[in-house]
Amino acid sequence: MKEESRILLVENIHPVAKDILEGEGYKVDLISYAPSEEELITLVPKYCAIGIRSKTEVTAKVLEHCAGTFTIGAFCIGTNQIDLTAARKKGVAVFNAPHSNTRSVAELVIAEMVALSRQLGDRNSMAHKGEWVKSAEGSREVRGKTLGIVGYGHIGSQVSVLAEAMGLKVLFYDVMKKLPLGNARSVNTLDELLKTSDFVTLHVPEIPETMNMISKRELALMKKGAHLINASRGTVVVIDDLVVALKEKHIAGCAIDVFPVEPASNKEKFISPLQNLANVILTPHIGGSTEEAQKAIGLEVAESFRRFLKIGSSSGAVNFPNVDLPVKKGTSRILNVHRNEPGVLGEINTIISSAGANIEGQYLSTDDEIGYLVMDVHSDKARALADNINQLKRSIRTRVVY
Repeated sequence: MKEESRILLVENIHPVAKDILEGEGYKVDLISYAPSEEELITLVPKYCAIGIRSKTEVTAKVLEHCAGTFTIGAFCIGTNQIDLTAARKKGVAVFNAPHSNTRSVAELVIAEMVALSRQLGDRNSMAHKGEWVKSAEGSREVRGKTLGIVGYGHIGSQVSVLAEAMGLKVLFYDVMKKLPLGNARSVNTLDELLKTSDFVTLHVPEIPETMNMISKRELALMKKGAHLINASRGTVVVIDDLVVALKEKHIAGCAIDVFPVEPASNKEKFISPLQNLANVILTPHIGGSTEEAQKAIGLEVAESFRRFLKIGSSSGAVNFPNVDLPVKKGTSRILNVHRNEPGVLGEINTIISSAGANIEGQYLSTDDEIGYLVMDVHSDKARALADNINQLKRSIRTRVVY
């Protein structure tokens, strides 16, 4: 089967994605684990699209072998596991699912907040061991407490709504100006939020500015007896510093769903300094792992694949100029990715006009590095035109979708 009609999905992506793509005529291959860089290098030349989750890393070295791979889909929120700059330079559009698991993560955060406040993890373990510890000591309601949200994006704002409905006062800190929902109030600094919150929940991306955002200094600023929840990225919290704060009982408990180093598969053993500490909830990166969320993610990214591969729509791509045009009947559609330099469009139009082809519609969108050109032409020589356009010095890749 031709590479242009094969798609690879790894890490147990929801089967709805496979069903949708096979319904569009693609051959879909599945891998249940996260392939290594070396294995990906051998795999990618066979596929027009690759679907991954959070553990598969698509490096610049892997992208060097993506001559026939037009798109990569992150079936999750984050895209930090993909070298977006290298993908852009290769003309590979990257899609993700920024909204589909928002509710699932938000609900987990609320559940963990209640569990920490009532010490449910420890009480549950004790009961399983036959220990009957019926006591109100250290067990509190969340109503009337203050929740501090770091990062007021899609997930943070959902947490805000749910928490306020439960009677909490909500503060949030974000580097961008955000419209508060309900009675939530923004604060000017992270320090202010840490000093005034009974619960702190983190919802930030993995970028240099968030690396080790919560370390010894920030933990010391938190209220004595406060709780920390991290369902964002594993590199945001310095785990060793958190362990010290817990052992000193400055922090009353924490719920951690993401870690600096995580097992590559369910078969690998998980080890963390946080294990066996009191009132510590550890979960294996399951914030967005509900059946509802995984199905919604499968639907969202599979639809992005379909539209990009079939009609050239790049709407929603995180590293690519966004273009979304309807199908023009009676024409052939040529897609061209090129370096964003003066004169490229003139060279392409010269090729089209020299062949006597009529351009029905043309749309160009650019960013700092690349241009993405969609052309609908009346010609039975679309593939020959695409080949000629692809020979231009500044063309990155050209293809005909219909």
